[in-house]
Amino acid sequence: MLDALLAGAIAGYAIAIPVGAIAALLITLGAQHGARVASGGAFGAATVDGVYATIAVTAGAVIAPLIAQIAEPLRWISVAVLLVLGVVLALPGLRPRTSPVAAAAIDGAAFDGAPFDGADAEPGPRTRPTTFRRLFVTVGALTLVNPVTVVYFAALVGSSTLAVDSGVAERVVFVLAAFAASLSWQLLLTTAGSLVGRVLTGPTGARVTALVGGALVIALAVGAALG
Repeated sequence: MLDALLAGAIAGYAIAIPVGAIAALLITLGAQHGARVASGGAFGAATVDGVYATIAVTAGAVIAPLIAQIAEPLRWISVAVLLVLGVVLALPGLRPRTSPVAAAAIDGAAFDGAPFDGADAEPGPRTRPTTFRRLFVTVGALTLVNPVTVVYFAALVGSSTLAVDSGVAERVVFVLAAFAASLSWQLLLTTAGSLVGRVLTGPTGARVTALVGGALVIALAVGAALG
């Protein structure tokens, strides 16, 4: 049982820790929406990792060759999704810093000598409001189209990491440990992103966060397209 626990934890961290599109996305979401909302994406990614781990310990040897046959279409689906996400993430950083109405209000207040508190101004780029559930579905779907995950878990099951004759209890422990390990890492990413967001609280910081996050995801999409 302990061996299954350790094997599952190692498998979960091994698939979650490498820097990729999901990691970049979660950090950006944490910076833009805060750790609590962005944790929906962390749970989405970890849930898919848990599902793939379940497939791996139940039918990994059968599923892995089938996944390998459709790996190319899945790769291009992933590229398309990443490009769309990258553009969506970068758009807030490309929007005008202030609206014409707000600028006119500022100028009018200065001319009349009346105080202006900036309540009607648009000080920086605004990100579209989102929810825990929406990020759970979005990030989970992106993780789902990544064929590397299930092939990786299938390879682990086919190796000595988890014994072929392991019982149901050991396989359940393996899946739960893999899910917990993946979730802990994904939550660490969203928390780190939220801390960055707190530091970059000004308009310039928000704009930089949006542009850098979007550019990184787009770059990962290009890298995936180039193989």
